[in-house]
Amino acid sequence: MLAGFLAGHAWGMVMIAIVGTAAGAVSGVVGTGSSMMLLPVLVYTYGPKQAVPIMAVAAIVGNLSKVVAWWREIDWRAVLAYSVPGAPAAALGAKTLWSLPSTAVDIALGAFFIAMVPTRHFLRRHQWRLTLWQLAAVGAVIGFLTGIVLSTGPLSVPAFAAYGLSGGAFLGAESASSVFIYVAKVLMFSGLGALPPEAWANGLIVGMTLMLGTMLGKRFVLGITPSVFQRLLDTMLIVSGGVMLSAAWR
Repeated sequence: MLAGFLAGHAWGMVMIAIVGTAAGAVSGVVGTGSSMMLLPVLVYTYGPKQAVPIMAVAAIVGNLSKVVAWWREIDWRAVLAYSVPGAPAAALGAKTLWSLPSTAVDIALGAFFIAMVPTRHFLRRHQWRLTLWQLAAVGAVIGFLTGIVLSTGPLSVPAFAAYGLSGGAFLGAESASSVFIYVAKVLMFSGLGALPPEAWANGLIVGMTLMLGTMLGKRFVLGITPSVFQRLLDTMLIVSGGVMLSAAWR
């Protein structure tokens, strides 16, 4: 029985290393996708409630690598406008998440990911433009949702694009804001006792795979056309959402 558990855990770690590296490569270019790719593997390995804090730690490490890469181009006004209301909202969302049963967490994550497919296309079609103050209001809403559902990249990416950022300025600002959001989330999880030393270690390991993917995979991901990426992102959302919903009925 113990041997079976260790074998399953080892297999999960191998999958985390492979998927984490691929996820880092994708998110390093398009600004999102890592959490959606990694979450089903983390849930399989650690369970839904431990997967969320571990991914929060990993997200800090992964996003820091993108902040360093695009440091000179970051629009810090946009980062602060989004993060100042978004960080405490994320902490509140994390506290709300931790009070929910594991089944409710699975259902919330699955439903959110699947709902992001039509929502994302709706936002792209309408091409809304946001002022700095509107970006701050959006940051508060998305920050709270990030606290609950792990990742809201499909929402934060169009929000920063709607503010008028693109290229390195967009990638840097979205990543820097994510660092602030996830730090607040991790601090709340730590205060709730949801991040024992083992979870910190696992999160740092996962984060290192994201950094590795960001460094190694950029040249390959740059060759993906926008239309292909949009289809891949939709597929990731639907598959991740389906995995979460199926886990709720186990």
